[in-house]
Amino acid sequence: MELLAISDTYIPAAVMAAGLRTLDDLGIRVTVRPWEHDTLVGLQKANLVIEEGGPDAIQLPDTLREDVGRFEILVTQFAPVGRRLLEAATRLKVIGVLRGGTENVDVPWATSRGIGVLNTPGRNARAVAECTLGLILSEIRNIARSHAALKAGQWRRDYPNHLAIPELNEKTVGLIGYGEVGRLVARYLAAFGSRIVAYDPYAKGDPRPAELVDLPTLLRQSDVVSLHARLTEASRGLMGTGEFALMKPSAVLVNTARSGLIDERALVEALAQRRIMGAALDVFDVEPLPADHPLLALDNVTITPHLAGSTIDAFHNSPARMAVHLRNLLSGCPELPLVNGIRPVLRPA
Repeated sequence: MELLAISDTYIPAAVMAAGLRTLDDLGIRVTVRPWEHDTLVGLQKANLVIEEGGPDAIQLPDTLREDVGRFEILVTQFAPVGRRLLEAATRLKVIGVLRGGTENVDVPWATSRGIGVLNTPGRNARAVAECTLGLILSEIRNIARSHAALKAGQWRRDYPNHLAIPELNEKTVGLIGYGEVGRLVARYLAAFGSRIVAYDPYAKGDPRPAELVDLPTLLRQSDVVSLHARLTEASRGLMGTGEFALMKPSAVLVNTARSGLIDERALVEALAQRRIMGAALDVFDVEPLPADHPLLALDNVTITPHLAGSTIDAFHNSPARMAVHLRNLLSGCPELPLVNGIRPVLRPA
């Protein structure tokens, strides 16, 4: 059985090969081919083009598509798997995506061809959750702003919230989206003594330590609102002018999920007019952030360059996690992260 793995700048070829090596005993022959970019920024730009334009917005080099018809399994992280590639992959039965989102794969077309699509849910959940906590603390405690001031030679203690700098203990934190990331954030916040409420119409099981509430209730009660929802057509623009109006004037908004969850113009207006106290953002509608972006002129926002999920542990553990899913697929395990519901029949050599 032949497997093609497409490595990238975040998961180099050697790491990809090492993570998938556990499949050797099943007779799966792994070929790793790199999708190369000069810098991480170059890869991030390409990924943004794919997220906005779909998997056919960027075509892979011929060297990556060479003899793709002999492979039954394809593993990728960010490399696009569009219709042209799928049409050439005549023996393909499984696509494994090394992250939670599958925007870089033409899932409907794969489904029409009877190809199963696996993702890797939660692969960077801990990385994002830890960064979320860091951004919350940085914004409410002015950590980044005071650092920048000291670097500029200023001993500054006058900030937008300097008269009411809060602690997380006994404050209410609202989590919009209560999947793996949201639940990890909730556990971390519980250790701080926070009260945690969550809004997620798809949440299942015991929500503790959070209490599930509707969105208006969450927005009215929360001192911190943190976004962890998946971006869909239904959730696009979830936070807009009306939602910011429901928040406390002393509240802050944190987004380490997707920029499309927020109406960015409405957020800038809410921050500029002090309708909310502040925001901490890791994702933006245009990346890299343009030099003239209005967020850069505000003194009540903490911004980072889309790095919440980018830890060496998250990236390097992903191929090994996918290897486990593929092994479970071959063994008939019923619990699999199949995003399109198609469970192909694969037989080890």
